Amino acid sequence: MKRINDKLRQLAAAVLTVLLATPAFAHGGAPTEDVDAAIDAARRATARYQDVKVAMDDQFMPNFGCVDQPGQGGMGIHYINGTRVGDARIDALEPEILVYEPDRKGRLQLVALEYLVFRDVWDAANQQPPMLFGHPFHLVRAPNRYGLPDFYELHLWAWKKNKNGTFNDWNPAVQCDSEAKAAAAR
Repeated sequence: MKRINDKLRQLAAAVLTVLLATPAFAHGGAPTEDVDAAIDAARRATARYQDVKVAMDDQFMPNFGCVDQPGQGGMGIHYINGTRVGDARIDALEPEILVYEPDRKGRLQLVALEYLVFRDVWDAANQQPPMLFGHPFHLVRAPNRYGLPDFYELHLWAWKKNKNGTFNDWNPAVQCDSEAKAAAAR
């Protein structure tokens, strides 16, 4: 019975994820409980990446160093799955990017998930910008600090509270001080 209940919960989470990724549902405004359930499902699906070695085994590789913005806070170190970034698919349970915050000893803590799709790939198949968890993605135009073409992105602060909001790009509680950056580079 427990096995059946677990399978039903997984199925419900998958269906909810599809609904939340559908612009018609997202524009209608998802009830808070549904968004919370979808965020919980994303956490469960990516919890194994608390260990950065597991992330690297699954082809997530570090890029851009520790990203921060004076006066805004930080994002952390982005571990990007190049295969996922290159496709036009958005799946709440399979983020394109995992974001880690380094501590002073160089240990990495998973703090956020990021969903990213290139604008030209998305726009070729869709009439509206992407949405997930009832929130529209942000458009980042080229030229940008990452050297990428125009892309849509959405952060989900799944493991670190962000006083600016669960989906805000910058988290004032994330810092990329020089000691942490140096330790993370080792």
